[in-house]
Amino acid sequence: MMFESREHEWMARALRLAMRGLNTTRPNPRVGCVIVKDGAIVGEGFHARAGGPHAEVVALAAAGAAANGATVYVTLEPCCHYGRTPPCAHALVAANVARVVYAVQDPNPRVAGGGAAHLAAAGIAIAGGLLSTEATASNRGFFMRQHHQRPWVQVKLAMSLDGKIALADGRSQWITGSAARADVQRLRAAAGAILTGSGTVLVDDPRLNVRDPRFEVGATPPPRLILDTELRTPPEARLFTVPGEIRLFTAHVPGSRWDTLVARGAIIEELPRGHTHGLDLAALMARLHTLEVNELLVEAGPTLVGALLDLGCVDELVLYVAPVLLGAAARAAFTLVEPLSLDLATRFRVVQATTVGIDQRLILQPLAA
Repeated sequence: MMFESREHEWMARALRLAMRGLNTTRPNPRVGCVIVKDGAIVGEGFHARAGGPHAEVVALAAAGAAANGATVYVTLEPCCHYGRTPPCAHALVAANVARVVYAVQDPNPRVAGGGAAHLAAAGIAIAGGLLSTEATASNRGFFMRQHHQRPWVQVKLAMSLDGKIALADGRSQWITGSAARADVQRLRAAAGAILTGSGTVLVDDPRLNVRDPRFEVGATPPPRLILDTELRTPPEARLFTVPGEIRLFTAHVPGSRWDTLVARGAIIEELPRGHTHGLDLAALMARLHTLEVNELLVEAGPTLVGALLDLGCVDELVLYVAPVLLGAAARAAFTLVEPLSLDLATRFRVVQATTVGIDQRLILQPLAA
C-alpha cells in the first residue's frame, strides 16, 4: 500500500512518542499514537507503563470529540483482548474514528490480526505496514519472545584491545573509562532483566542496578537474575543492598543456604543442569519467556557468555574496547567451543562504532547462517 509523505511523518512522530516509554513499559511493547483530522494533529500519546492506559487511549483522551472521523496512526496493531487494560480496538470504535493506520501487526497470538479485524467489522478503514521495519526494531524483544519464545539477548563486555576482561588474578576495575561505565546505565535501564553468573557476583560483587537518575525505570527496576548452579551467592552480596527483584536459578536442593537467601529477599528457582556443566540455558530461555522478559542484558564472565554464544542465542554484542593491552595471561572475554573450520565460525557484522570517552563502543550482530 502506498502512503503519503505526511503519513510517514505522522507515523515517525508516533514512533518517537513510543520510545518515550523505552525504559518503563516492561513487559509490554512500546507504542505511540498520533490522531490526525483535516491535516492537523488533534491528539497524541504513548504507553508509559504496564497497567497504565495504552497509547491509543491516551491519544483519544487528548483528542476528545475531535477523534470523531479522524485518522489514527499507531505503531502497533490495536489490541482486541482484555489484559491489564480493556481493548484499544473497542475504544477506537467507540470514538468513531474513520481510519486506523498501524505500523506492524501485533505478534501476540491473542491479537495477531484480531484488532484490525474488529476495527474493519465496525466499518473503520484499515491500513498496515507503514514504517513496519522501524516499528519492529523498537520492540525487538517483544517480537523475539512472541515468535521464538525467548528474549532478545544482548551481551555487554568491557575488554582490552587484545580481548581480555580481567588480569590473571581477576582484577578488572577499571579496564574502561568512566564514560563507558556510565553508558552501561543506559543499557541497564532499557533491559527487561539483567543476567549474570554467581562467579561474577563472587569476584566483582556488582549491584547491577540503574543508578543514573537520568534514566527513569518506573516503580519496578529491571529484575536481576543470577545463574547459580551450586547456590554460592553470599547473602551479604551488594545485590541485596539496593531495591529490585533478585531471582536466582540453581540446581542446588533446598536447604539452609536456600532459606538464608530467601530471607534476604531472593526468589529462587530450580533449573535442570546442562549436558556438560552449569545450568540448562535452553530451559532458562524458555523460563524467561514465561516471565515476560523481552530484552535480556547479560553482564557476565567468559564461561556464561561463551555458553550463550555456543547456544546461538546472542542477538547483539555491545563491546566497550579500551585502548590497553593486558597480555596472554589475562582472562579472555569468551570461553568458546572451537569451530572445526573457519567456515563454521560465528561471524558478526558491525552495526555501530562510537567513541565513548577514551574507549570505543562496538555494537555487533551475528550474520545469518
